[in-house]
Amino acid sequence: MSKVYFSSWQEEFIDNRGKDASESLESKFDLPINYSANNTSKAFIGWNGIVLFDENIDVIKLTLVYSYQYQKYSEACGRCAPGRWGGRILFDMLDKIARGEGELEDLEHIKEISQTMMLTSKCEIGKTVPKPILDVLLHFEDEVMDLINNKKKSKDYDNSSVDYKSKVTAPCMDACPAHVDIPAYIEGVRDLRLDDALSATRETMPLAHTCGRVCPHPCEDECRRANLDEPIAIMELKRTGADWESDYDFPWCHPTEPTKVTSSKKVAIVGAGPAGITAAYYLAINDGIKSDVYEELPVLGGEVTVGVPEFRMPWDKYKKDIELVQSVGVNFITNSKVDSCKLKELYKNYDAVLLAFGTRLSKKIRCDNERLELLGYWGAIDFLDEINLYTKFGIGSAVDLSGKVVVCVGGGFTSLDVVRCSIRAGAKRVVMIYRRDEKAIIKNTSLEEYHEAIEEGVEFHFQTAINNIEDIEYKIVSVNVDKYQLQPDPDGGRDKLVVVDGAGYNIECDYVIPAVSQSADLQLLPKEWDVELTSWGTLKTDGQHYHTNKTGLFAAGDCEYGPMTIVNAVGQAKRAASVIGRFVENGKISLTDDEIMEDHLR
Repeated sequence: MSKVYFSSWQEEFIDNRGKDASESLESKFDLPINYSANNTSKAFIGWNGIVLFDENIDVIKLTLVYSYQYQKYSEACGRCAPGRWGGRILFDMLDKIARGEGELEDLEHIKEISQTMMLTSKCEIGKTVPKPILDVLLHFEDEVMDLINNKKKSKDYDNSSVDYKSKVTAPCMDACPAHVDIPAYIEGVRDLRLDDALSATRETMPLAHTCGRVCPHPCEDECRRANLDEPIAIMELKRTGADWESDYDFPWCHPTEPTKVTSSKKVAIVGAGPAGITAAYYLAINDGIKSDVYEELPVLGGEVTVGVPEFRMPWDKYKKDIELVQSVGVNFITNSKVDSCKLKELYKNYDAVLLAFGTRLSKKIRCDNERLELLGYWGAIDFLDEINLYTKFGIGSAVDLSGKVVVCVGGGFTSLDVVRCSIRAGAKRVVMIYRRDEKAIIKNTSLEEYHEAIEEGVEFHFQTAINNIEDIEYKIVSVNVDKYQLQPDPDGGRDKLVVVDGAGYNIECDYVIPAVSQSADLQLLPKEWDVELTSWGTLKTDGQHYHTNKTGLFAAGDCEYGPMTIVNAVGQAKRAASVIGRFVENGKISLTDDEIMEDHLR
């Protein structure tokens, strides 16, 4: 809940003008009341409406500045006439009114142009930008008419001391953890300018091949095309430019000309997964800072390499993303496990250290007789390591489950990878045990992958959990499964799972693979550093600067948040690299205005 003076955000309408404080309504949204630690926000205007926190704000000047920012964007874009010329006309008409020279017909002109832009602009930015302008004309008509009728300027028109912050974005971009410029790369694909599409993607996302294949695409949930028929295939389009580059062996397409390593500073990164790769890339191309990336595994890529199967993420495509990063001078060091002694050495010899390792310890199911020494008890991470190291690199030996029955426990991407790999390894029966229902597993993963698993022969047992693992002389022979039903919470909270008496059953099996979650191995942290942790056993940062409580030690990715998607890890690491770049040069932990706006919009 947020206290507001006025709000039309996301179809909400709150108007506290002229009301006593006791009668004032609060917004149901978590709005950016505080811009930063030292500054409060007075107003917020964007694609979904307008919010005023201060009754003294000049709403006309606010709208004028908003239209000016879009005009600059539309002229730089130039992909469609409604956006380009519409942006210019909106700004000119609003400026005319704000400087006291407006006429009544200007209002009709603004409304007409706005409707045209909303109907015919090529991208969602052009379609949505007029919305708050129309809100102002409707709900602040008296203020607008006062300027027109009395030919006077808005009160802050000539006031240069008011500080306006802006960011060009769209609903899909805000939903993307990496804030990829989705409208730009979709337009690039549409116009067959695949170099432009790829450059736009790599502004914030170096793993175009990877996230174009294994991303849960939250952006598509916010795609405005769904208002007409269905969302655009945003994820698949993301890889189009990257495939074009690699398939035709074009030179690397960077968002900007990579900065030569001019800085004397250097950064150590622990972990060569998506987070470590991303941070190293942006430190290099944006700041000219050299980084050394230390990886425990014999191969690069982290859990995407050894955890995500070849059929879901082809290694040759992921390898291209890694080679892109290597091309800008990043130094990778494999077979290099960082322990507490090594970490202290890195901390001493580098200007900053980023911990970007994954969560590679499989958590237990927490059922009776669950023991690591049982034959057939196989942690999901170890299982996928063995599968993928062999199928991708020929390391180790092939996993053969011919004639075996596999029971996997979980309901996320790792669980789906386990069961689908088990099918491919020859298992005669594969069962996934999951405490929640079908809707939950689809939300955790994706509809496509869930249905693919069903088609491949995986059995899903919903609202079930293993009660006990049975063994004979340390060899797993079966599991006892409890059946649950949902019971409404009388306090209105989340429905509770309650065991159904007498509904349990037994599954004979050879393997039990827990894939309920993973945890980070934090033994590398020197005890004397007293690094603060979260209640989930991950490295604690503020979630914005990704700086731990030890100066110069940063954390991003799974070790900071817990098991997350690739795109989340990329988004965190991109931000961490930006903060680190400033920190090693001036010793300060800070965010740019663009990054602050990202957080508010999210």
